[in-house]
Amino acid sequence: MSERRLIVLGTSSQVPSRERNQNGYFLRFDDQGFLFDPGEGTQRQMLMAGVAVSGITKIFISHFHGDHCLGLAGVIQRISLDKVPHPVEVYYPASGQAYYERLKDACSYRHEGRLEERPIRGDGTVFEDDRLVISAARLDHDIDTFGFRFREKDAYTLDPQMLCRTGVFGAMAGELKRTGSVRVKGKVVTVEDVGTALPGQVFACVMDTRICGAACELARDADMLLMEATFLSDLEGKAIEFGHLTAAQAGMIARDSGADLLVLTHFSQRYPTPDPFVEEASRFHANTVAARDGMAIDMPRRRRSLKME
Repeated sequence: MSERRLIVLGTSSQVPSRERNQNGYFLRFDDQGFLFDPGEGTQRQMLMAGVAVSGITKIFISHFHGDHCLGLAGVIQRISLDKVPHPVEVYYPASGQAYYERLKDACSYRHEGRLEERPIRGDGTVFEDDRLVISAARLDHDIDTFGFRFREKDAYTLDPQMLCRTGVFGAMAGELKRTGSVRVKGKVVTVEDVGTALPGQVFACVMDTRICGAACELARDADMLLMEATFLSDLEGKAIEFGHLTAAQAGMIARDSGADLLVLTHFSQRYPTPDPFVEEASRFHANTVAARDGMAIDMPRRRRSLKME
């Protein structure tokens, strides 16, 4: 059974608190497992949340500040220790190659993991297959920082009556879905002719940044938007100074970009509870929740299909 769920491993910015671990997020997306920004203590948080290291297929590091990457060393070593059989791709800013190398080889261990390094040098698509497109965009922080957007490609539900009318039968229907068109008695039949569009889902991860165009573009029409909100609006000046967002700014970005569910995270240790963040962001975007360590958040229901004319 497919599962699309965000598992929150940590929600604290800079340093952990008694209630919150440093950053860490794991997205189960069908047969894929995406780990984001593993901060210090991520291995233990994974254990507590029931996330096995063998479930990781890709790791994404937004930038090389410690609260977003210090757990990478332990995760990489655990991949080797558990002899994870499949390759694990690691995406990170290319300008931080030296930091990646230090974390990968922070101490002595047997290198038995199959890591595939994917340094990111600029905006654009970093991965694509027949089902998913992953893109990165540079954010406005104090060091090279990238946000990530995961877009499932649109699919089509074929109409049996239309298939019959156009003479598409048996294996031809599978070829039509796979390639987008088939030739029947000299006439080309496209999937748009006989199907209903099923829009793919979008997940966006926007960590440390000031308000910028890239953050808005990554968030555009996202079904789930995971976004940092380090401060409340009374400290907007500090947010700008250190390259972060307030909860209100996150709410405005979600509203203006047409996102569905906004998940706030990356809370400063000065705040004992994230409840005021939800209250502030909800003034601009009603469908807002605060991430809490150990929480599992299902992707919202797929947006309505677009009926073909």
